[in-house]
Amino acid sequence: MASFIDVERVKLRCFCGSKAPLCKLYFCRHCLKLRCGDCVLHEVDSHYCPNCLENMPSAEAKLKKIGKSHWMELCANCFDCPSCMHTLSTRASSQAVPDPDDPSKVTARKVYYLACGFCRWTSRDVGMADQLVASGGWQDQENPNAQRIATLQDYYRQLAQREKQEREKKKYTRRRGYFHFSDKYGLTSVAAKRRGLMSMASLNLKEGEENQTLTVPAAEPLTDVEALPDSIYTEPLVLEKVSTLSQSLANPEYQPMARGDLYPRHKHLLVRRSQRCRECEHNLSKPEFNPSSIKFKIQLVALQHVPDIRMMPLPKLVYQKECQIILTLINPVENPTKVTLLPMEKTEESEDTATIVLPEAELALAARDDAAEYGEGTDQQDFQDDPNVVVWRKANKIRFTVKVIPQKAVGDVKVSLLMKYDYKNMTGALQAEKKEPQIASLEHQVFLNFGPVSA
Repeated sequence: MASFIDVERVKLRCFCGSKAPLCKLYFCRHCLKLRCGDCVLHEVDSHYCPNCLENMPSAEAKLKKIGKSHWMELCANCFDCPSCMHTLSTRASSQAVPDPDDPSKVTARKVYYLACGFCRWTSRDVGMADQLVASGGWQDQENPNAQRIATLQDYYRQLAQREKQEREKKKYTRRRGYFHFSDKYGLTSVAAKRRGLMSMASLNLKEGEENQTLTVPAAEPLTDVEALPDSIYTEPLVLEKVSTLSQSLANPEYQPMARGDLYPRHKHLLVRRSQRCRECEHNLSKPEFNPSSIKFKIQLVALQHVPDIRMMPLPKLVYQKECQIILTLINPVENPTKVTLLPMEKTEESEDTATIVLPEAELALAARDDAAEYGEGTDQQDFQDDPNVVVWRKANKIRFTVKVIPQKAVGDVKVSLLMKYDYKNMTGALQAEKKEPQIASLEHQVFLNFGPVSA
């Protein structure tokens, strides 16, 4: 089918106004609206290393520090090759060392170093010392601006703490109500003022403890720049020894110019994130905490709740000639559904380049039954289909015909329609056993692209 080869042929309009294929949309069962990746709330559940699959919560990843200036997003045990960006592996070799009991004899000692299996780069190329254990302990390159970065981090952390205290102050500066009229002698207002003064005093005490602000010296521009050495103009340039732009920008703290100064980089951590509906804040997608698992705790993909329209192999589309096209409609839910296809009103933003003739009757779809895909005779139901409209039916799938008349001689044939159907919401019924499922009438705008017009 054309929709399997190119999912961009059939698109639905999200609630935010953007268009996306059905397989890239979410369906909120609480507010009954389509959501795309741009109109959902993203939350980071955990961080993990893509190589060793070590996972950690977000709070622990923020507190984890590697080296002097690296924070949060790096793995302590895995490294990337600075030359080709592939993952480095630990290799073992033997090294001859004098015997501590008898210095005249030589014994073999096992040492470990980092090597890239793709470009053959090793940690010995930059003079890194071999390690006696394979677990790590590799030396990190010292950042000359580490002290400056640490000072700026402390300064902005203090500013964030002050802003937090100012927000806490606003909680206690509320408007005066009318409760003081109910107390004849004003004891209630006096007690409330006393509580407010005590809380304000505690905040002022915290301010006094952190009243000593950090002073960050301003950055001074360089006035004297070192001149280039004469070897740049006299000696020939060897491109094999010069680092590329991607290799230099991969280490923004150092930006080495020569390949002999490339040090291995700690592998960046990836995140497992969950997505929430922006309106009702219910979960739309929530993966498992274990990074090696591909299962989801919650995965409300629109493909499992909204009827799916797919295209059959398309015939030749001729300018201003009526062409008959077969579309497939699939019901993804476990209850029968009736779908009505209606034409959309044309506006200035409309991109339609053809006229489509839709079936006037409702299209009845059977409930989804996984066992019906393998058995015969399980889908024998009397739907009384019009043979001129529905040409094939099996289980929860039907094929129906539409007529398309291209109105432009050049370009793709695009049409839009309105799909209306009844959706049985089982969310409320699951929360309360005695509550009946809610049936809502939903509408979605569908945009079809049948391809270019034949010459």
